[in-house]
Amino acid sequence: YQRRVHGTLSECLFFFEMVHWTNQRTVSAKVRRVSATHPRPKAKKQSCQRGTFSKVRAVKEFITEVLGSTPYEKRMIELLKVGREKRALRFAKRRLGSHKRAKAKREQMSKIVQKMKTKK
Repeated sequence: YQRRVHGTLSECLFFFEMVHWTNQRTVSAKVRRVSATHPRPKAKKQSCQRGTFSKVRAVKEFITEVLGSTPYEKRMIELLKVGREKRALRFAKRRLGSHKRAKAKREQMSKIVQKMKTKK
């Protein structure tokens, strides 16, 4: 259990720290001086690195060329053609499970729609 007594992050901080309970149920405590800390840089999550390698990306592109789009991707393309981007995002979120993945998929599908428009 730690409680901030006074001070700011730029100065030294003082914390009240409960050390232990003695047998007589009195609290033994001490005040210790702690220097200001800086946040450590976070490592990238493994889930965020999915499919970023060139070999994996090349295999996925090859599969989509050969087999075409999945049914939910085709529906997203139709929604984007009509101009219902928000609805496409909600649909992708339901299918993929996370907002971040849904946004990435919507961007991917919108690029496909733009390519289709430029081909015509």
